[in-house]
Amino acid sequence: MNHSKIGKFPKIIYLGIAILIIIVIFTNLFSDSVEISSIDFIGEATLAKGLTFQTTEVGGLSGITYDAKNDLYYAISDDRGQKAPARFYTFKIDLRQGSLKSGGVVTVSVTMLLNNNGQNFPVGETDTEGIAITDKDTVFISSEGNAGKLINPFIQEFSLSSGRTITTLPIPNKFLPDKSEQKGIRDNLAFESLTITPNHKYLFTATENALIQDGPAAKPNFGTSCRILQYNLFTHQAEKEYLYQTEPVAPLFDITGKFASGLPDLLALDNQGHFLSLERSFTGLGFAVFLFQTSLAEADDIQNINSLLAVNSQSIKPVAKKLLLDLRTLDVALDNIEGLTLGPWLPNGQRSLILVSDNNFNSIQRTQFLAFQLKIDPPLLRWFRRLFN
Repeated sequence: MNHSKIGKFPKIIYLGIAILIIIVIFTNLFSDSVEISSIDFIGEATLAKGLTFQTTEVGGLSGITYDAKNDLYYAISDDRGQKAPARFYTFKIDLRQGSLKSGGVVTVSVTMLLNNNGQNFPVGETDTEGIAITDKDTVFISSEGNAGKLINPFIQEFSLSSGRTITTLPIPNKFLPDKSEQKGIRDNLAFESLTITPNHKYLFTATENALIQDGPAAKPNFGTSCRILQYNLFTHQAEKEYLYQTEPVAPLFDITGKFASGLPDLLALDNQGHFLSLERSFTGLGFAVFLFQTSLAEADDIQNINSLLAVNSQSIKPVAKKLLLDLRTLDVALDNIEGLTLGPWLPNGQRSLILVSDNNFNSIQRTQFLAFQLKIDPPLLRWFRRLFN
């Protein structure tokens, strides 16, 4: 018997284990996944009431995206073309001192959206809510459509310079309204959100509330079952869907009799399925706004489930959520916050975050910009925390 061969086997096993450990460590060290350990408020700016720019009223800002190459922000207006054609605005936001001051937001330009015929969209045909910049000098924009008039939602790509339509993504049938009113989006509760991963491979949107066939809309003390929809931008096809459950929100003393709650925006933090999600509610005497860090890592793909009411939805694993901030704890009078985007790195090395409100072209509301700084844990620190927790 060759005893030297017997002695080699444990060494090979130990070597293999060591290699696996090194692979795990380096995978964590060089992963581009993002985890936020803290979020701090660094200022507010509000646009003047009734502000006009190039004969258009600046308002209804429902989504915002940051162009790092040019240090500009693009915000979509959602007025359905009633005050001016469908459009987005370009802004400069001054964060050079590490905070946002009054007067720190300046309107730079306005771009009209043009349909496939090179014309402005007809009044009432769009309800543009979400916007996300690509790496090709274009933006994707989502429209909620109009379920009551059977106008379908859309997700389209537009030129930054001309505003002309370039690409239209297909919308799965389960999201489309029909005459029976037994399926599809609810009016004004559809594709509010839009975001693209840093590698520009995936686009995500989500319904603000449940599809009709998935369950009820949000109501006081009850959340709703939203769907996150994932597109592959290389193939332009919808690939996966995920269940996102919003939080139940208790109304304050409500003399108006009105209540609204849902998921108005998502923001991709990395290429690994981590997001910031924005939940916003009107609760009678004001707005409740929450920021969550979310993960798709263990969520079930529900693309092949046409109705959550037709299955045991309790067995479906939803998107994981962790509350980062309840904005009601800030010393700020909140308005109708609907959009969010990462901004530039701040002088202190932390990443900025911008939120924007939709004033609904209402004289008693404001177009409000809120700025925050995010503390993002380095991969090595995250790995050691996981190792010893």
